[in-house]
Amino acid sequence: MKRIALLFALAASVAAAQTPAKPATTAKSSTAAKPGTAATRTASTRAATGPKLPPGVPAGRGLVKTAFALRYQDIKVGTGALSEPGKLYHVQYTGWLASDGTKFDSSYDHVAPEMDKDGKPVMGPDGKPKMGEPQPFVFPQGRGRLIPGWDQGFEGMHIGGKRRLFIPYQLAYGAMGRPPKIPAKSDLIFDIELLDITEMPAQPQQPGGMRMMPQRPAGAPGASTPGAPPTPAAAPKPLNPASPSAPSTPQAPASAPSTATPPPTTPPATPQPAEKPTNPAQPQ
Repeated sequence: MKRIALLFALAASVAAAQTPAKPATTAKSSTAAKPGTAATRTASTRAATGPKLPPGVPAGRGLVKTAFALRYQDIKVGTGALSEPGKLYHVQYTGWLASDGTKFDSSYDHVAPEMDKDGKPVMGPDGKPKMGEPQPFVFPQGRGRLIPGWDQGFEGMHIGGKRRLFIPYQLAYGAMGRPPKIPAKSDLIFDIELLDITEMPAQPQQPGGMRMMPQRPAGAPGASTPGAPPTPAAAPKPLNPASPSAPSTPQAPASAPSTATPPPTTPPATPQPAEKPTNPAQPQ
């Protein structure tokens, strides 16, 4: 019996040794890769075909690219009035080259000596003229007097605010630059501070309060050379029959144009009062 039990035990151990071990279960991925959502597919399609177009505009193919863009960073939000287009802006600024940080200009560096009541410089303790405070830079916004980055860079600012502009060379001094301080194709960085906004000066007017009219082209009826007095033939004649200068013969109706002197052509959009004789010897 002992021998039979020993044989069974030996057979069981051999069978256990020959049973292959089960491979370790691999950890399942927590989340299987999901295909792109409808929003993702729409965004990728829009990037390839362009923004959503209004009805009537045919669709185009190809990637929509941005040639250049103005970027800005509000360092301090002002508490004053909101900037308005077409006004005079009073600002302080400092400009650097974006390539290496070289400062090329700053309003804080433009100072003038203080003057006394007699118009003479005020001398300091060191015997040199005493310098005044930096004067703000004043420019008309939206008139194209400065680089486009400045005309656009103040939008949305409040008086008292400070902003940093990152201006690409296309909105600065272009491919030519402004040597020697600003090389060709120079991106610029400006720190600007909006101090105040005032109205534009009034447009110049002619004596008597009449607005300046655009000049007629050279050679046109009634045209004159700038700076030259008008010719007597171009002056309209008075229509009052009782005037001493009126001819004795009956005059033609006022609506009929004179063949010798064509009537002046006034733009219909701006009606003007009847012209008076320019010769001071004629009655007014």
